[in-house]
Amino acid sequence: MLRAVWSTPALLLIVSTLCWSGNFVLGRAMHEHVPPIGLAFWRWTGALLLVVGFAAPHLRRDWTALWTEPLRLVLLSFLGVASFNSLVYLGLNTTTATNAVLLQSVMPLMIFLASYAIYREAVQPVQVIALAISLVGVTTIISHGSMAALLSLSLRPGDGWVLLAVVFYALYSVLLRRRPQVHPLSFLAATFALGALMLLPVYLAEHLAVRRIQVDGPTLASIVYVAIFPSVVAYLCFNRAVELAGPNRAGQYLHLMPVFGSALAALFVGERLAWFHWAGAGLIACGILLARKRTP
Repeated sequence: MLRAVWSTPALLLIVSTLCWSGNFVLGRAMHEHVPPIGLAFWRWTGALLLVVGFAAPHLRRDWTALWTEPLRLVLLSFLGVASFNSLVYLGLNTTTATNAVLLQSVMPLMIFLASYAIYREAVQPVQVIALAISLVGVTTIISHGSMAALLSLSLRPGDGWVLLAVVFYALYSVLLRRRPQVHPLSFLAATFALGALMLLPVYLAEHLAVRRIQVDGPTLASIVYVAIFPSVVAYLCFNRAVELAGPNRAGQYLHLMPVFGSALAALFVGERLAWFHWAGAGLIACGILLARKRTP
């Protein structure tokens, strides 16, 4: 079963977006307990500790290949590990989870633009239509099906940080096709280690001069969650899916995050699913299915 999942991009992307769905809400909910850089640093440090034992034999074999082009490895670590989540958590201190999810919904478009700018990869018309349909689905869920609610959304200071994070992760997704050809665990451990090292001086400055982490049960549980699911599991699945399907098709699945977020809220918090959740989910599903079609 695991071999079948590892070879199926759609399943890998569903797993990764499901793991990421709670990340924005958790980052907003915990912003008073954990400062943004502190949460990002301990997330990647915890993820590294979880994966390094399994990755050790592969790292020994892949060490030379990993560092054949060190600048590429450092760039991927900076864009996808050190910067993306730090900027998201920073933005969630001064914006809402709704604004953050809405901004993240433009990531597939950013991936299209980056693919064209870097590799001159043309976007097929059917992909543009699919993107537009699923984006309408995301907007339907976030606005609760109300144009007035959508128009009432206002820009907040943190929105700029989240938008910059989206740009960085779009670049990471596109550049993944040029990652070192090593075992997935070797790549994961190397990027997690480099990302944590990049964050270390910023974290120490935040810890000493700005704000310290409140060490309590919710904080520890949050760090464990973000270390396991949005980090190890989601990155392993997403990296593999981009390898199999390419960044443009993989990016389309990021529109599933508000769908999964609504479902998790209904399951664990008791929120009721309304008509706009089902309508939005249906539009997103149509967009994803349409994006799977290739025109000659």
